Amino acid sequence: MCIGVPMQVLRTEPGYAICLGRGEQRRVNTALIDAAAPGDWVLVFMDSARERISAARAEEVNTTLDMVQAAMVGQSFDMDPGFVLPSAMSQQQLNALAGATHTTPQETA
Repeated sequence: MCIGVPMQVLRTEPGYAICLGRGEQRRVNTALIDAAAPGDWVLVFMDSARERISAARAEEVNTTLDMVQAAMVGQSFDMDPGFVLPSAMSQQQLNALAGATHTTPQETA
């Protein structure tokens, strides 16, 4: 499984961006996204930016990663993430989150 890490672009160079996220700075390949600019948020998988995201989405992903990290070390996380977790979403909400543009017969019934 590969987990995307939200990172904010600090500066750019041809084909790359220097980004900061979750306490570390990385040189990230930007070939898969449109030109990045300082201040942009990107979702990084294995040192490659795969998607430009909003600051709000970056915060959601960081909160989720914090919850996963807490669970992995046995800590409870009695926190309200401030958004609906996918496990509590309807099929229609999950489709929207995943960018699906079609519905199945079960969803329209």
